[in-house]
Amino acid sequence: MVTRTVVVLWRITERCNLACAFCAYDRGVSRARRVASASTVLALGATLGRFQRESAARVLVSWLGGEPLLWAPLAAVSRAYRLRHALALSLTTNGTRLHARDTRALLVEHYSEVTISVDDIGERHDRLRGRPGLYASLARSVTQLAKEKQAAGNGPRLRANVVLMRDNIGAFSALCRELAGWGIEEITFNQLGGADRPEFFPVHRLLPEPVRQFAADLPVLRRELADCGVILRGADAYLDRIAASSRGEALAPADCAPGRDFLFIDEAGRVAPCAHTPGDYGVPLETLDGPAAIAGLPERFGAARHLRRASACADCHSTQHHGKFAAVSS
Repeated sequence: MVTRTVVVLWRITERCNLACAFCAYDRGVSRARRVASASTVLALGATLGRFQRESAARVLVSWLGGEPLLWAPLAAVSRAYRLRHALALSLTTNGTRLHARDTRALLVEHYSEVTISVDDIGERHDRLRGRPGLYASLARSVTQLAKEKQAAGNGPRLRANVVLMRDNIGAFSALCRELAGWGIEEITFNQLGGADRPEFFPVHRLLPEPVRQFAADLPVLRRELADCGVILRGADAYLDRIAASSRGEALAPADCAPGRDFLFIDEAGRVAPCAHTPGDYGVPLETLDGPAAIAGLPERFGAARHLRRASACADCHSTQHHGKFAAVSS
């Protein structure tokens, strides 16, 4: 019997083909572009498969970037993870590679979830992402992916994620309605963060009153989307996290149960409780040499956190902790 899901979020590449002014991986930013080693990823897949069998937990491995569909070994690694180790797969993509039939076929055959990043409608999305015509291309590609999933009788849950900022929060409801028409089944959102591009953040960050109105409008939108078969995720605690950020207030959880149900791996091969703490609590990937090492990570991270709290823990922005993916009754 499966007792829980353990999510392993793995940033496998820092390469990206878009120029998003709010993102650290904007192709125009001069920086190192590290990628994960395919052999390292395959080795951990075998260990995760053993951990899944021995722990009765479902393991969902979710690829992140940069743009994960630019990682050359992705197709071969995906097949190995699914066919050899029975691991569930997910990825987050900017959607620029979804026009390719073989890419869509890979996702339909082997993936449980696909999240497409869409932030605004039409040309406004194109400007945010630095590519004219991107929104129209996404509409065609995602609609086609939804049709191919339906024809196959299986395939990934199709999710869209929206980065909320001052520029687009007012258009969120209209965007959700458009996404429902593409065949999107779930919608999530997160607030613009300031760490990636501090030069962009101050003039685009969320403000308290629009956030208050956003939260007030959400129940009606949830019901409307539910009538279309679309789930709008995000718990009340998650809205509280966003509202606190808009007011400049910190939120520090007493205990986040680090490493129990969520792990983050960066492209440098560090395993941490979340994307904000590899520098503080990260352990080398090669130390995960068996299921017992994975099972022992919560105790290992908890002890490290007890000895010295990471500065990020004083104002926790780990979206999975605050309930970004929670389903809310409409």
